[in-house]
Order: sequence, then structure tokens, then C-alpha cells
Amino acid sequence: MAFGKNKQPALDPVAIAQQQRAREELEVSAAFQKGITALRDFIAPSSIEFSSTHFQLGTRFARTYYVYGYPRQLYTGWLSGMVNLDEVMDMSMYVYPVESQVVLENLRKKVTQLEAGIQIEAEKGRVRDPGKQAAIIDAEEMRDKLQVGEERFFRFGLYFTIYAGSIDELEFVSHKVESMLGQQLIYSKAATSQQEQGLNSTVPQMSDELQIRRNMSTGALSTSFPFTSADLSQDNGILYGVNMHNSGLVIFDRFSLENGNSVVFAKSGAGKSFTVKLEALRSMMFGTEIFIIDPENEYQRMCEAVGGAYVRLSLSSATRINPFDLPQVVDSEEADNALRSNLITLHGLLRLMMGGAQAQMMGGNSALMPALAPSEEADLDAALIETYAKAGITNDPLTHTGRPPTIADLYDTLLHMGGSGPQLAQRLRKYTTGTFAGIFSQQSNININNPLVVFNIRDLEDELRPVAMYIVLNYIWNKTKSDMKKRILIVDEAWQLMKYEDSANFLFSLAKRARKYNLGITTITQDVEDFMGSRMGRAIVANASMQILLKQSTSAVDVLADVFKLTSEERKRLSQFPVGQGLFFAGQNHVHIQVTASPTETGLITTNPQQIAQMNQANQQGEFSQPQGTIDLSNRLFPGSV
Repeated sequence: MAFGKNKQPALDPVAIAQQQRAREELEVSAAFQKGITALRDFIAPSSIEFSSTHFQLGTRFARTYYVYGYPRQLYTGWLSGMVNLDEVMDMSMYVYPVESQVVLENLRKKVTQLEAGIQIEAEKGRVRDPGKQAAIIDAEEMRDKLQVGEERFFRFGLYFTIYAGSIDELEFVSHKVESMLGQQLIYSKAATSQQEQGLNSTVPQMSDELQIRRNMSTGALSTSFPFTSADLSQDNGILYGVNMHNSGLVIFDRFSLENGNSVVFAKSGAGKSFTVKLEALRSMMFGTEIFIIDPENEYQRMCEAVGGAYVRLSLSSATRINPFDLPQVVDSEEADNALRSNLITLHGLLRLMMGGAQAQMMGGNSALMPALAPSEEADLDAALIETYAKAGITNDPLTHTGRPPTIADLYDTLLHMGGSGPQLAQRLRKYTTGTFAGIFSQQSNININNPLVVFNIRDLEDELRPVAMYIVLNYIWNKTKSDMKKRILIVDEAWQLMKYEDSANFLFSLAKRARKYNLGITTITQDVEDFMGSRMGRAIVANASMQILLKQSTSAVDVLADVFKLTSEERKRLSQFPVGQGLFFAGQNHVHIQVTASPTETGLITTNPQQIAQMNQANQQGEFSQPQGTIDLSNRLFPGSV
């Protein structure tokens, strides 16, 4: 049986081409799948274009710098300005250790050259070069430290790349960075014609392609420790919140600044009252007394919880405050001027009460009576002096302990004097026998001696509110001058005072003089445009060493950015902050802060309707015990603290 060989069928050329094409498609698909999963494809920019002085990365412009010059001495934290700069920046440091034996040999040769040079110049009669002598001293000192192992030697390279949205912005940021370094005698230069190498040196791939280095010892190198940030922590003070830049604690004493005044700006619901109440609660733990003018009944729960005095001012309440009261001051100079100072204050108050203040009503409406004429001012001054004289009170401090007069006594004096007295009396009558009689026309019946005092003016008519705030401020000011302790005065909704020129002037005078009496004034407002539009409003802000800016309306951002010289990034964030976050300014320092409170503190100070409803519901179910009466702040708010 014969077996023949099997013949292979001839392959079709078309089939061969199809198979080849299929293999190529599989290879391309595999390469594509591998490429899109690589990390570089996720982080790579859409395009990159290099020029001699800068490069464009996608839609962003950038420029790389290297540092080439340093001063003779570097101080700890010299790099903190760069680290905390509110600009987009990449920074790289390259540290190369050098063998101590090699450095010692080079230093020996260098000292020999310098000494020989000095000797040659001396033989030629030239003036000595102080720079060479300083170099010899530094080299010898370094040799000693290297020899005993106290120091080591390194080569140090510092490069940074700054980014901007346009060429103009890039030039602006470049100038700012160069100036910041130049002020410390640290000189930087753009990597001209080496921008690609500069970019490779600053991206995190450990490639030093610029190779521009400087000799540094261990001590000098340690000053460039980069992990620094804006910090506002002190040994003394209260906790204001968490620094969002480095998660550190903002612990600060406002009285350590030039003055203890502060301003708080925020839109409604941004957390301004919560922040101020938290500050007041924690300040009391350190013995600071608190006065609060409360126009919306927001501080009652906190006041009752800590055993404070809650003074409710209304036409139906029994509380009386006499604006003619004089402070019982100890200082002899203040005692001599006590009556005169109170007369000046009463002039402003009476102009406000008679409707004669240069009122700038919100919305431009002024339904008040015209301002007092010069002759009326003179008659009013004479009537005030005569009213005090009838009560036996003169410029002699010994007479100031007597019973002071009241507005009713002034009304009687004006009514029976010549000139414009009777007309002025008629304008004052509604406070003596008219609609507003009683509350400010009788002798004071409060004598407050409490670390927390809240004056509630919510139930007063709108026309009486600025008058009440003015009188309460004067009462607090007199008490402050009588007994100088560390105190904080909180004026909520201060825009109501800024509507009137006399009350605005009075608040400004308090802000200027408060430091002398160990008083810090906190001014709170949500109407930023109206407050800052006033000349006195801007002056009050200028006299506040501490400012807190929480979330703002879009229209207020531009005003605040101009006043506080905010950066573009801060301006952008100011209208986007969540509740409880903002900018905290203390002197020349400022940080991004998150105000934080313990659950117990939140229960005492929150005004959030949802939180209050939840607490009430939990209280009814027995799950939450609302603090009642007086509590021990040191143990209740912070368990375990002393």
C-alpha cells in the first residue's frame, strides 16, 4: 500500500493581508490601552511651549528661577515668606553632602590664598580689604567646626517655578517674589534659555538639570527648613479656631496687640455672632469681663447659662439708666474733667434725641427735624451746666458724688430760660412726659457687678434704638473709667450707630481711648457697604488691630478687598467660605481660620434654628440636658482643665 505526501493548500493573499491587519490592530489596541492607563497620561498637560524667559503649560504661563546669591548669615525661617505666599508655586531643594576631608583641604588652601593676598596688599601699601579678613575668619571657624564634627558641609541648590494666568500676572508675581527675597539679600534669577531644564528641576522627579549650587554648613542649611507656615499661636490667649493652612491652633490674646479692638464683618448666617459669643465665653475663663449690646436677643441663653446679668431695656420694663450719671474715677486728671467730658457726651446724645443729628438714614430717607443751630447749641450748653449746678455738681470732683440730675430737670431748666430754651424743651418733651418717658428720664436703678452683662434693646422702638445704644455705651464707658479691669465691649449690629454722625463719633472716640482703660471693643456688622461708606466706619476699622472676615456677599467683597488689601486668592475665597470659616487678621499676620466649638459651647451660643429645634427635641426626650443657671466654665466647657 503506497502512502503519498499530503499537500498543503495554497494560502489566499487576501486572507494573509486580513490576518496581518488584524494582528496590527490588536497591537495598536494593546498599546493604546497600555498608554491610557499610564500615570503620565493623567497628569500630562494638553500642550507645552518653551521660550527663553518663560514657558506655557496648557493655558497657564510659568517661569523657573534659581537662587544664586545669599547673605553672610541666614536666619531661621527666611524661607517662610515664600512658603506662605498666596501664589501657585513649585519649589525644589537639592542637598549634596560633601566629604569633610575634602572640604578641610579646600579651606586650608583658601585660607592660605587669602592670607597671602592680604600680605601682598599690605606690602604694596594698599588699604586692607575687610571682606577678605571676614572670609578668613569664617573659613577658620568652619575648619574648627568640621574638624571636631560639629558641622558638616553640603552643596545646596534652590529652584522654584511660579505660575500665572497671563503674562502680565506672571510679571507681577515674579516681581513680588524677587522683591521678597531681595529684602533678605537673597538674589534670584530667571533660568534664561533654560526653562525646560528649570521645569525638569522643579517637578518631583529628582533631576537637578540646572546644577546651580551654593556651599552651606549644617547650621545654614537648617534655616531653609521648608515646613513652615503662617501661625498665630501664642503661649497666652484663647482658642479662636483651627488654622486651615497647617491645621494648627489659632491661640491668641487680642490685648497683646497695639489695642484690644476688633471688627467682625460677615453676611447674615455666616457665623459672626457665633464667633463673637465663643470668644466672649472663652475670654471669661481668663477673668475678662464682658459687656454686650444685644439688639436681637441672641445672647440670652448664654448669659443665663453662665450666671450673667441680663438687662432688658424697653418702655414697659422697670430698668432705668440716667445719662446724667458721672463716673466715679480714681485718676485725678480724669476726675477734674469728668463733668466736662460728660457734658460733651450729653451734647451728642441730646442732638440725637431731639432729631437734630446729621442723620444719614438707610435708603437716603431722613424724616428727622433739622440740626441744632449755633444759638440753640449755646443755649443747650448753658442749660446743661445750670442743670448740674442746681443739683450741686460743679467742676470740683468732691461734688460728683451727689445725686445727679435727670432729663426731666434739664427740661424744666430749658422751659424757664430765655432764648431758644422753650423750643428745645418742646423737642425734648416726649422723653420726659411723652411717649418715651421714664426709661431715660429717671435715676438709674441698676448697679451691675457681674463678669457678663448683656443689654437687650430688641423691644425698643426703632427710633429709640440708637438713643439706647448711645446711652448704654456711655454707661459702660463710665463704669470702665471708674474701675479699670480687662474688659471686652461687644457692639452687635453697629451699623445702627453709624447711621448718625453723633453716635458714630462717640463710638469712634471710645475705640481711640479704650486701650488706656484696658478695654477692647468688638464691632459687629453685616452691612459692610454702609459701614465702610462712612468716614467714621473706616476710622473705627483702622483703630482695630484684629479683624475677622467671614463669608461676604459679592457686593461687599470689593469693598473689603480694597480696605484690607486682600490678594486675588483671598478675594475669591471671601464670597465662597462655608459657615464658620473666614480670614483672621491680627496685626500684620492673617490666616484662613475655621471657628470650632465644643458641643456644650454650641448648645449655649448657637442661633441656628435647626440646631435649637434638635436640642429642644432631645431635651424633651431626656437625651440632652440644657444648661440652666450658673455653670462652672472651666470644668463644663473643657473637662479636665484648670
